[in-house]
Amino acid sequence: MYKTILIILFFIAIPIFQLDAQNYNDDDVSMLYASTKQVNQFIRRFNGEEDLKGKRLYPKDKEYRSLKLRKRYLDVLFDNQNYAISSSQKTTFVNDVTRTSDSKYFDFYGSKWFAEVNAKFLHKGREENVILYFRIEKETGGYKWSMINAYWHGFDKLFYQKPAPEYKFIHPMSHELEFMNLRKAFKHYKQMEYYTEKSFSPDYLTLFLYELKNGKFKFQSVSNVKFHVFQIKNWYFEIENFNRKGNNSGWLISNLVKVPEKEKTALIKLINHDN
Repeated sequence: MYKTILIILFFIAIPIFQLDAQNYNDDDVSMLYASTKQVNQFIRRFNGEEDLKGKRLYPKDKEYRSLKLRKRYLDVLFDNQNYAISSSQKTTFVNDVTRTSDSKYFDFYGSKWFAEVNAKFLHKGREENVILYFRIEKETGGYKWSMINAYWHGFDKLFYQKPAPEYKFIHPMSHELEFMNLRKAFKHYKQMEYYTEKSFSPDYLTLFLYELKNGKFKFQSVSNVKFHVFQIKNWYFEIENFNRKGNNSGWLISNLVKVPEKEKTALIKLINHDN
């Protein structure tokens, strides 16, 4: 139930309203068409599935996914106030994405992209920021956003923070003593992760849900949403919503990095705090 509420709140946080261009003057109309108001609209523009007046295009339409239309849109889908993304980098990306022999598209229902939702919770009377991660998942009759991970800085303090106890292993002959030496091991209960197998890593999503079920976390609001996209071969980019005046607003590419495919798995784990 709570997961469903979070997903609903997540979509509420995304501006999904439509505006009537007839209520605005020419400058406002120009701004309206240039601003990427929805995530779905960003995807349509990225793919060349919307004309310059905001009308959705379909496979039967002449301009559908045309290279000329895509290049025109891709040039304005970047946050122009982010000078960390160089002009040459943008050009290389656009040329790579629109290469005639191997055009690349953004698939909303595809894998290799996920949402990062910064949410405010009350934890023991204090407001805390928790990062929730969601991925599109196929459901009977459609699709849904499913929570795949959660991160709160407080969980880091629970694991591997103090020096390991001197006696940090359970003797291989312990079974002959019916594991009676566990009494000594559990004296170090705050450091029990040192007694686990080498591949152990704490599951923060399970910890978060446990704390949630016990009433330790109480949801307050969503403060920020961004998307991490790994679908384009050898590239990674982020999308964020910029609520500001001017044409360069709405959902835009806020970060762009050229990443070899073999390195993406490690980067994904780093971003979503997957230990």
